[in-house]
Amino acid sequence: MPAKNGPIDSALRYTVKGKGLALQMEYPKMAAVMQVLESWLLFQAGKPQEARSILKEAEAVLLKTDDHVTRGNIQSAYGRIARRQGRYDQALQHFADSIEEYQQRNPQHRNLARALANMAFVKRLIAFRLAKKIDREAARRLKEGVPNPGRVGSAKVRERSDVERLRAETLTHLSQAEQIYTRYDDHRGLGTVHVDRGLLRLDCGDLDGAANEAAAAYRLGEERKDYILEARARILQATVENAKFEEQIEDKSDLSRRAQLACDLAREAVTCAKHTQNRRLLARAYIVQGFVLANDFFGDPHAAGESCDRAAALLKPEGQDYVWEDLQTLRRKLLKAGAIDSVLRQWSQGIVGDKTFQQISEEFASMVIPRVWKREGRKISRVAARLSISPKKVRRVLSKAGIIESGPQSNRS
Repeated sequence: MPAKNGPIDSALRYTVKGKGLALQMEYPKMAAVMQVLESWLLFQAGKPQEARSILKEAEAVLLKTDDHVTRGNIQSAYGRIARRQGRYDQALQHFADSIEEYQQRNPQHRNLARALANMAFVKRLIAFRLAKKIDREAARRLKEGVPNPGRVGSAKVRERSDVERLRAETLTHLSQAEQIYTRYDDHRGLGTVHVDRGLLRLDCGDLDGAANEAAAAYRLGEERKDYILEARARILQATVENAKFEEQIEDKSDLSRRAQLACDLAREAVTCAKHTQNRRLLARAYIVQGFVLANDFFGDPHAAGESCDRAAALLKPEGQDYVWEDLQTLRRKLLKAGAIDSVLRQWSQGIVGDKTFQQISEEFASMVIPRVWKREGRKISRVAARLSISPKKVRRVLSKAGIIESGPQSNRS
């Protein structure tokens, strides 16, 4: 493997030269091993198709050998390429094949831990996508006023069961990887386990658990001056703090501190990522910075848009993976904020189109009430008191937006 923060282009040149020398001396197996490294470097440089092509050449040479480690590396690389392209099911199969190869060499091989962590990461992503799908369906049913939205069919029950199963398997894989990484005192590997476990806890709504995992990862990175691990940890920490602000789950007086902390952590994530050659890592740092700057505290769509543009410039259209999805989510958030600003500017200039005053009032309420509801701790009674309107109207607006269920509800949704 090349140096973690070393120049990829330089490493690639030396690898290609070494491969050429091995071929000249008629050592095809040695050349194939070097091709695996060459493929990995091309993948890191953002050329997944070239990387995959070279991997196939190496695989053909090593297929009949007992070099289980290199063969495992090939399957692992296939898995990373598939993951980058958003083909998660295919990635899972490749990681499973790599695990099988490594286990034939050594049940405690360090690369086995990496494969287990990769497997865990993909299963978490699949579970996350499935959970989002379930939530979208529930929101749609609420918005359309479907009776008894809480009652789901057997297919939905199976989907929820699949989410829980995938999350349980993710934790198991991470625990197995952690045991092996501990054996080798591999700080980067252990840090990866903490970050991935933190992401899973974040998915499950355990914000404090996610924060603890992120802090543990950052300590490991700080001890070894590992900018990649520090950046990953700071990205997770910023995401958690921003979620705590967005969820408004703490005392109202603490929200400004929470938002500022998220901003500081996002800025540190960008700084750490800039010390590496990892363009995707830097893009992820810019994305989380964009989300923080776009929240209700800072409300700065211009600055958030600049972070979004910087992230987009760093990413290549390799597939619709989780980073690409996060970027699109940020873009949609900024577009929505821009649309609201545009509507308010038009109204201030008396441009109302064919809308009646009642329609304008309803549209304004749909913009304001959900935001006040968040700031007032999701308490309908507090929103009603704050805006001097009836709880029934607050409930109706929130229900129409698909935020709460229709009908009589408690003050907190």
